[in-house]
Amino acid sequence: MAKNRHVVWIAVLAIMSAASPLVFSQEKQKESAFDISVSAVSIAVTVQDKKGRFINDLTENDFTVYENKQKKQISYFRHDFQAPISLAVLLDVSGSMALQQKMEECKAALGYLLTYLLRPQDEVSLLIFADGAVEVASRFSTDKQDFLTVLAGTEAYGQTALNDAVAVSPEFANQGKNEKRALLLITDGVENDSYSTPEQAVEIARRVDVPIYTIGYKIPLNEQLEKHKRAPELSSTGIMATLGRFSRATGGKAYFFDRVFDLNAAMREIKRELSHQYIIGYTSYSDPEDTYRRIEVRTSHKKYRVRTREGY
Repeated sequence: MAKNRHVVWIAVLAIMSAASPLVFSQEKQKESAFDISVSAVSIAVTVQDKKGRFINDLTENDFTVYENKQKKQISYFRHDFQAPISLAVLLDVSGSMALQQKMEECKAALGYLLTYLLRPQDEVSLLIFADGAVEVASRFSTDKQDFLTVLAGTEAYGQTALNDAVAVSPEFANQGKNEKRALLLITDGVENDSYSTPEQAVEIARRVDVPIYTIGYKIPLNEQLEKHKRAPELSSTGIMATLGRFSRATGGKAYFFDRVFDLNAAMREIKRELSHQYIIGYTSYSDPEDTYRRIEVRTSHKKYRVRTREGY
């Protein structure tokens, strides 16, 4: 990573410190049997028909929200196709991304996204990760040129702490000023340097209402994975399952490709989906001992497919 660039480093140890306040709070709350946890919950919801077409004509009355199977009253509702987007790109720049032109082709696809798909009012930031740290290489801005300049000078190196990067990045993505926010993770899925497990990464990532859209690009075959550290724990199917879990838990979507043409197609679909999202809010009054709260959203049209984060 370039030394002359103004950067902010997010330490991997933040994963442990992020978990600590929640545990402490729960212990303190247990002292009183009458404590109630009050939270304002916001969720991004995508609705499609069986053919994958986005549904855009639903109203607040068409939605029902459940938390731990209890119906919640919707307190906020917005669906604005023209609303600006805050997109944080989390790019794997570890050594394995230098193989098979993965890095260069991902750079080209991101250039396509910023130049032709994002609008002037959309803001974007660039996070890059390798060797156990995530670097804020380009902060949120509607000026896309800084992102593109930094991206052009980025090179692949080092090990891959994928789980750690997924754990700490949504909190930064949530700093975007727009209501519609997302994290776009681009990686080949090779994991060989994390302190945290995929399950721990998901637990922390879903505390923030930011959907993770994952692109697994040119995931190595099993025989290729044998060259990497911790190879016995890696497999092509395992990588796909982990990346899919990151997206599914947070309300995003996972894509797996081997061709640069498909990369561009994924960029178009992700941009379209973000534009079509519904933003729904409600207030949660819950027993603080409920450490996990499952969210379910239904529409009055039972044949529609609804996607949002699994819970928090």
